[in-house]
Amino acid sequence: MHLLRVQVPEFRALKDVDITFEKELFPKVFPLGSLNGGGKSTLLQLIFTLLHCSDSEERQIYLLNLLKIAKIESNSEIKTLAKIDIYHEGEIVCLEFICLRNVFSEEPSDKLAELISNIEEEQNIRQVCKISWTQYERESLFCYVEGMIGTQISLFLSNLSSKVFLAAPPTQVFLFLERDDNRALFQAQKNHDSFKIHDAILSAKSKLPGFFTYDFVSVDLILEAFQKAINLDFKEYLETGNYGENVNKLISEYNLLLLDKQIALIPDESGKLTKIAFKLNSNNGKTINLGPEDFSHGELKRLSIYSWIKNCNMTDAIVLMDEIEIALHPDWQYQIVNDLVEWSPGNQYILATHSYELCQALTPAHVKEIEPRLLKQSANS
Repeated sequence: MHLLRVQVPEFRALKDVDITFEKELFPKVFPLGSLNGGGKSTLLQLIFTLLHCSDSEERQIYLLNLLKIAKIESNSEIKTLAKIDIYHEGEIVCLEFICLRNVFSEEPSDKLAELISNIEEEQNIRQVCKISWTQYERESLFCYVEGMIGTQISLFLSNLSSKVFLAAPPTQVFLFLERDDNRALFQAQKNHDSFKIHDAILSAKSKLPGFFTYDFVSVDLILEAFQKAINLDFKEYLETGNYGENVNKLISEYNLLLLDKQIALIPDESGKLTKIAFKLNSNNGKTINLGPEDFSHGELKRLSIYSWIKNCNMTDAIVLMDEIEIALHPDWQYQIVNDLVEWSPGNQYILATHSYELCQALTPAHVKEIEPRLLKQSANS
């Protein structure tokens, strides 16, 4: 999967957005920049929610939350929310997400009449969710796919949803959450509602497989990755009589990531992995046990991202990452481009960022901007 183009006529701060992500460019890493308030995070969340949630009834609630702030004007019948072009298996698939507001007018417009006809015949268009539905007025979100009909659209959206991922800081305000949960951030803590947002994020992560926040170390992800490696090694033993090298390989990868530190696995009495530990070999030959306080914020961030990418086993995916540079040293901001390609090659990465160092790791053609554009660094900075 490769996101080729996204067009958003108008949504919150976004207006007349039209960005292309050229398939021929390598690496497939595209920084997306603007000044604060330009809508970078909004754009990533809009893309993610439309592509990750449109195939699932369980995830419709996140589309509804997002669309409650994208109501169609009272004098309008149709609103194009976004057009998204995807390159898949040698073909370009053009998706158009349309909000349809039908007030049961006696003489609908030609475009509305055509859409209603296509909906009734299940041609080229699939209803994604109902935003509202009353006796006198109905508003729905539809996905129009050029060149596909009926079940073809459903199958494509299902495949696409498993290939789209979003990572963002846990302090981000997510538009696909309930509005009341987000508003709780501005309430006094004595009301015990200010933590609703944290519970809402945890709930969303459990229901949206592609959603991740940059948590400290993501120990559960690390343990799960090693448990998978153990299972693969044991399977190889049953088939060949020799244990595999998956666990040793994963340990080597983590040790390489940690530079001067080493990872250790701690099983419980039954042999199940329940903890991890980190050690440092000192100059005098002694081994020092390390705690979380012995890691920098940047080290924990890289460890978290690496663990998430490895655990998801991403292949041919569209990976949207918001403010990936936070906590990273400028050298690591520059290096993160190569890190992503090395950790999981073959994916497309779109990185909403303020980092000039990150942008300078790629050609100018890779860097995409939306208004208001990033100010150029002065020669004296």
